[in-house]
Amino acid sequence: MGGLPVSELLREYQGYVLAYRLRAAVGGRVAPDGEQLSLPAYASTRIERQDLARGLIKQGLDAGRMRRLDRLSDTLMFGFWLNPAEVAAFLRAAIREGSHPALGRPDAFAALLTHSERARLGEAGVQQVCAHHLACLTLAVPMLDPDGLSRAWQRIEDTTPPLFLDELAAVGVV
Repeated sequence: MGGLPVSELLREYQGYVLAYRLRAAVGGRVAPDGEQLSLPAYASTRIERQDLARGLIKQGLDAGRMRRLDRLSDTLMFGFWLNPAEVAAFLRAAIREGSHPALGRPDAFAALLTHSERARLGEAGVQQVCAHHLACLTLAVPMLDPDGLSRAWQRIEDTTPPLFLDELAAVGVV
């Protein structure tokens, strides 16, 4: 999948799962469509999206295939945490849905993790995961302030969490 190290691809899946859980917790219009994808289903969908994007570049744009690419991107929540425009759109929609404590409180965000994930991470790891993802949500705020955006990216990089999901432990990765 694009030459990325396996750990980065697993982090991408982990980001998908946490985005799925957060969107499900907020509910309403931001709730994800369908069931959460398993790791193999995510990988398969990710490969399909990558192949479709590559085909669009090589063969030219086509409205039907562009719509399919958008649907796959939405399913994968591709770019959810690290794309300022995606973060801003999500937060606007989440506020319209009545918001959720996990959007700003580390303890509420930590509640999105399973008991075994929290145990695997330990207290410091849970704090890092929460700090990282809440820092990602700040990407929406400083889009017009280059210094603010730089500080937000630095917080995100400083808090990159380890791999910890139950789904990844089940396949012996963590």
